[in-house]
Parts: sequence; structure tokens; C-alpha cells
Amino acid sequence: MTEELMLAGCINNNASSQEALYTRFSPRMLGVCYRFAKNREDAEDMLQEGFIKIFSQIHQYRNEGALEGWIRRIIVHTCINVLKKNKKFSDCVDISHASNIHVREESVSSIIHAKQVIECIRLLPIGYRTVLNLYAIEGYSHKEIGHLLDIEESTSRSQYTRAKVMLEDILVKRKILPKPKEKKYTTAIAK
Repeated sequence: MTEELMLAGCINNNASSQEALYTRFSPRMLGVCYRFAKNREDAEDMLQEGFIKIFSQIHQYRNEGALEGWIRRIIVHTCINVLKKNKKFSDCVDISHASNIHVREESVSSIIHAKQVIECIRLLPIGYRTVLNLYAIEGYSHKEIGHLLDIEESTSRSQYTRAKVMLEDILVKRKILPKPKEKKYTTAIAK
């Protein structure tokens, strides 16, 4: 089914078109939800809630940019709203489904490395993890993140900086990254 037919069907509440849209985009969007959720069940709930919004708002899609980008934006906003609504600020980690997250490079070592990094990101406190996901992965600005999360832009920046430092520490402790070399300071004696 072409994207145009699928969209037209979804606008008319056609169940087979909605199923086609869901089948085409849900695996990638579930990967997005996993980055924000604390476990598989929460990610699936976020995905379902997101697709309900997508189907109810599909008539607002204006063919400006990729459909996947429009869908992704709704999914990300849904994840943020679920976190804010339910105050799911737990440090629980469940990465058993990290394999569903899209990895561009196909080598086995890079897939294993990506899973390890995802596991480490999920160890970050929810605030750090959310800002890191939104800024570094989703491409939101700190101003947009501040608006989404009801925090100051400067808070977003500081949480991102702290998230990077904490993530690097976790990656080093798990021997995923090498230990950074210590900087040697020398003093120059003027003659």
C-alpha cells in the first residue's frame, strides 16, 4: 500500500489502512519509546497511546516533511507526557529489547556496542536520560526541551552536561570506553 493510500484510508478511519500504518512504523517507534520507558510494558503503553494520538490527529498531517518524522514527534511528545503525568522517575533498567532499536552499522561488534551504550543510558536518572535523549538523539534544542519538560533552558543544558559526564563514567566503569588519560600540567619557568 502506498503512503498516500494509507494516509487517505487512515483519515477515513479505514482499519486496514490504520493497521498498515501501524505495521510500517511501530517497530521503529517502539525503539523510541524504549529509550524513555523503564521497561517493556511502559514502552508498549507509550506506543499505544502515541498511535491513538496519531490516528486521531492524522488529518492534521500536511505532507510537510516525512510522515515518519511527524509520527516520531508525536511519539516523543507522548513519551514525555506519560513521564510527566505518571512521574515515572525510577532507575529500573530493562534492556532486553534493545535489539529492536535501529542500528545503522551492520557489524556484530557495533550492534553489541550499541546495546551496551543503550544499557548505560538507561542507568542515568530519568531527568538526565530524558534530556540526553531529546537533545543528542532526537535533536531538540535546549529551549524546546525546556518548554516540553517545563524546566528552564539552563536546567536543560546543565542536565545534559551532567548526563554526558555521568554516562562517560558509567561507560568507563563498564570498560566500554577506555579510561581517559590524565592531563599532565607542567609549569613553565620564565627565564
